[in-house]
Amino acid sequence: MKICSLVGARPQFIKEALISAEVTKNHEWEHIVIHSGQHYDFKMSDIFFNELNIPNPAYNLGVGSGSHAEMTAAALTGVEQVLIKENPAGLIVYGDTNTTLAGALAAAKIDIPVIHVEAGIRQQPKSMPEEINRVLTDKLSTILCCCSDLSLSNLKKENIETNASVTGDIMYDLFMHMYPKFSPEKQCSEHGIQPQKFIVATIHRDFNTDNAAYLKGILEGLNELRRKTDLEIVFPIHPRTTKRIQEFGLTDLVDGLKILPPLGYVELMSLVCASSFVITDSGGLQKEAYYANRRAVVIMPDTGWRELIECGWNLLSPPNRDDIVLYGEKALRDCHKPNSLYGNGDAAKKIVKAVKEGIPV
Repeated sequence: MKICSLVGARPQFIKEALISAEVTKNHEWEHIVIHSGQHYDFKMSDIFFNELNIPNPAYNLGVGSGSHAEMTAAALTGVEQVLIKENPAGLIVYGDTNTTLAGALAAAKIDIPVIHVEAGIRQQPKSMPEEINRVLTDKLSTILCCCSDLSLSNLKKENIETNASVTGDIMYDLFMHMYPKFSPEKQCSEHGIQPQKFIVATIHRDFNTDNAAYLKGILEGLNELRRKTDLEIVFPIHPRTTKRIQEFGLTDLVDGLKILPPLGYVELMSLVCASSFVITDSGGLQKEAYYANRRAVVIMPDTGWRELIECGWNLLSPPNRDDIVLYGEKALRDCHKPNSLYGNGDAAKKIVKAVKEGIPV
């Protein structure tokens, strides 16, 4: 059996690493990796192939950046050509990116089963590009692998139940696998910071970066939180965020922050493990912080990881100074951490099993 696996953005590279390892370990099928090229900067993509031993992709579609329509259209065309050539028994897609939707559309239209890893996540507003991508992908998918009971419940409410199951979160597999390689003290030393004396902040979502008032409010909040808590703000900065800061004339607001380039998974998670807590608009990092026993202030109107909000571990904050300070100070307080929200670290094995049972040979 031949299965193609489509990746394009940071979280997808990470998930692919564990799927590839599980498939290779037991020789489950011929596994062909397609890289859309949606994230093309070395620090944002290729570094994961080195750190996580992901096989080099058989195809790189070179999609690059652009509008949602441009990226989706380019990926759709490229993926279709590969699928026609390879004629796999199924296509694995991950998460909620433009690459994901393009792959699902391309496969479904030529009658190739779609396997959606991280199915069933829902959040407001429904106009968010990520929400549109994930809802449509779930509708097109043959096999749906959910991270949590809540995700499966969301699918059932939409009458999507056939071949839908809770496999757990593959990001937890990855965290457990890579944990021995984390080096919190070494990373702190290299960056001149003290353990527990800093906050890791990442901001890259377009609804935060492309709105001058929001971006200003976030940066002001980070500066004020630094002043009130005496905690340094360690800010690995996304290229989009750097560009917008310059365009909006906000460079003076990053002078007091410790700006770093985009980091690889091991380096970033090493810093998260040594931090006081995390401030982010990343869907992945807010959950990775949970695995590292760190709370997260999530600067989004809503999150797909509602389990973490409902139990009080993570905190949603609007993009303004006062709220970021308020929730940042709350994140420093003790909070009971619920365990096993996303499985037991064997998601890759369960996903492979779901594919084998759901794809006719």
